Amino acid sequence: MEENFKMLAKSLYGFESVLARELRNLGAQQVKEGVRNVTFKGDKGFMYKANLALRTAIRILVPIHSFNLHNEDDLYDNLKKIKWENYFDVDKTFAIKSSVHSDNFTNSHYVSLKSKDAIVDYFRHKYHKRPNIDIKHPDVLFNIHIQKNTCTVSLDSSGDSLHKRGYKTDTNIAPINEVLAAGLVLLSGYDGTQHFIDPMCGSGTILIEAAMIANNIPVNINRPEFAFEKWNDFDKNLFETIHDSLLKKVRNSDKKIIGYDKAPSAVRKAINNVENASLEEFITIERQNFFDSEKPIEGKTLVVFNPPYGERLEINVPIFYKEIGNTLKQGYTDTDAWFITSDFNNGLKNVGLRTSKKIKVFNGKLECRFVKYEMYKGSKKEKFKV
Repeated sequence: MEENFKMLAKSLYGFESVLARELRNLGAQQVKEGVRNVTFKGDKGFMYKANLALRTAIRILVPIHSFNLHNEDDLYDNLKKIKWENYFDVDKTFAIKSSVHSDNFTNSHYVSLKSKDAIVDYFRHKYHKRPNIDIKHPDVLFNIHIQKNTCTVSLDSSGDSLHKRGYKTDTNIAPINEVLAAGLVLLSGYDGTQHFIDPMCGSGTILIEAAMIANNIPVNINRPEFAFEKWNDFDKNLFETIHDSLLKKVRNSDKKIIGYDKAPSAVRKAINNVENASLEEFITIERQNFFDSEKPIEGKTLVVFNPPYGERLEINVPIFYKEIGNTLKQGYTDTDAWFITSDFNNGLKNVGLRTSKKIKVFNGKLECRFVKYEMYKGSKKEKFKV
C-alpha cells in the first residue's frame, strides 16, 4: 500500500454527516459522504486510529481492486488476475463477505462462493497449495461489493463489526446497537459540557456511549482484536503508539450522566455493562419509573432515550407516548429531550408536544425518527422576552 490510500467507512443510514465530522476531527483527508458510508484517505496509522476511535463506523474497508463485469465468468476471471499473495499467505485462512446491487447478480452468497473459487484456484495453480476457508475467525477477510456493473474488492480491516465494543455482556429484550446509540448521542449535540439523562436506560448502552464521548475515550480501546492485526504488513509498534496517543487525550468531564429504568433486571444489567466498560465513576444508575420522575439536577441537560415502539415490547402505545409528553412537560424543564421511535402515528402523534427536529434513521430494518423537544424553563415566549 502507498503511504496514503483510499478507505471506506461503513455506517448506518442518517449518520453519514456525523461520521464525516468524526473523520475530519481525527485528521482524515478527502472526506466524502456517500449513502451509509464515507470515503476518505489516510495512511496505515490512520487506519488503526479510525478503527480504535470512530464511534459511528461499522467497519473500515480498504479497496484493493476494481473492475467492470457482466456475468459470473467476468467475476471469476478478474479475481484470478489479482496477486493474492500480496495480501495473505497460502497457509492463512480467509473468508469473503459480499453485497450485491445489480440486475446481473442477485445472490450475495453465490458471489461469495464464486469469489472463493477464484482465489483458491489462483493459489492452487501458482503454488500447488490452497488456503482454507474459516467463516467464523479468518486470518483475512475480504469484501466483494457489486454495484450495477462495477465490482470492488476490499480488505476488511475491522473483522467483527465495530459496534461490538466488548463491554456489553447483558442485554434486554430490545437492545440498541452501540453504533446507533453513539450516533444518536452525537446527533443530539452532546459533547460532555451538559448533564445527560437516559430515563429508560435498558442495558445502559446510550449511557455508556455518552460517557465515552464526554470523556473522549476511544470507543474500541478495549476491543480484543481487529482484522488488520493478522495482515502481513501489520506494524505492532505503530499500533501501540496510536493506541497510547489516543489514551493520552482522555479527559474527565464533571457533568452528571444519569440513567434509570423501572425494571430491576434492566438496572442490574446496565450496572454490569457500565462496570465492564470501567465507567462506573462517571455514570449513576437507579431504579426509577420515568413517569413518576422529575429532572434530578439543575442546569442545562440533554435527555436521550429509546422508548419501546410496541414492536417487541407489549405496551399501550397511545397512552404510553402521551405519558412521555406529560412527564417531559411537567418534570423536565430546561432540557433538550430526544428520543427515537418507529411509531409515527399512534406514538408521536400522542406525545402532545411540538418537535423542533425530526431526523430519519433506522433501527435495524425499522424506519424511525429521532425527534427533539425543547423543554424551556417557563414558557417559550418568556424565554425570548427582551
